[in-house]
Amino acid sequence: MTPENQTHVEFFLLGLSEDPDLQPVLYGLLLSMYLVTVLGNLLIILAVTSDSHLHTPMYFFLSNLSLVDICCTSTIVPKMLLNIQTANKAITYTGCLAQAYFFMVFLCMDNLLLTVMAYDRYVAICHPLHYTVIMNPCLCVLLVLICLLISIVDALLHTLMLLRLSFCKHLEIPHFFCELTQILKLACSDALINNIIEYLATIFLGIAPLSGIIFSYTRIVSSILRIPSTGGKYKAFSTCGSHLSVVSLFYGTCIGVYLSSAVTNFPQMTAVASVMYTVVTPMLNPFIYSLRNKDMKGALRKLTLGTFLLL
Repeated sequence: MTPENQTHVEFFLLGLSEDPDLQPVLYGLLLSMYLVTVLGNLLIILAVTSDSHLHTPMYFFLSNLSLVDICCTSTIVPKMLLNIQTANKAITYTGCLAQAYFFMVFLCMDNLLLTVMAYDRYVAICHPLHYTVIMNPCLCVLLVLICLLISIVDALLHTLMLLRLSFCKHLEIPHFFCELTQILKLACSDALINNIIEYLATIFLGIAPLSGIIFSYTRIVSSILRIPSTGGKYKAFSTCGSHLSVVSLFYGTCIGVYLSSAVTNFPQMTAVASVMYTVVTPMLNPFIYSLRNKDMKGALRKLTLGTFLLL
């Protein structure tokens, strides 16, 4: 196959399954999960902004995480639903690169926000007397902006490097969205530099933040164990239990996808596993934070009651 003019290149997203009988089931399931994800995370954002008791660094970061989860899922699922409904799996070269860019921005942002939230919990438990001084509003906003800047630069670098590659016509991606690794595999030209940059980004923006989270929680656990009373230990751990659950779910599914792609020769199995961190995890995050947090439960109850009275 010879390289073609990139404006005429067209990708085909094979999706989760090519079985026609499964398409209605997949459509209904994905649509339901998407609506729950958007509604659940939107409720978290509204609850945090409407309740003055939740105007703290922890909930500020949580509301940003919920916004990122909505954006990340919205980058992928609507196009997937459209493909199923129209039975058309095609996506243009420009559309594919745009989807890959925004997905990388929001995925990286998700990862970095979880790291910042781990630091917030570390300061709250290990340095409680200095918490309000260290985690002041200016620093919180600055941390979110830094996360956003790093995510944009990282995604922009990958996307610009994709522009130097040549692709052939009628390229099939064995995935339900334009994932960077899958795009690189279809390049007709040498993608060695792209692969090196991808590996370096994985180390600095994947392994390094995870190491920071592990270090933070090592110090947190050490501090909790030094608390004399059982009630004090429980109260301290409850403040970071929800975040630890979300971190475990996010990194657990990401590592699972990576391992599945390494040990299996069936790309669509990897695509099915990818649903966990692209769709399922953003859907479960609001439930984890609302079910395990009394303050969040109270804010959601007030928000629901207020909305009901207005209606």
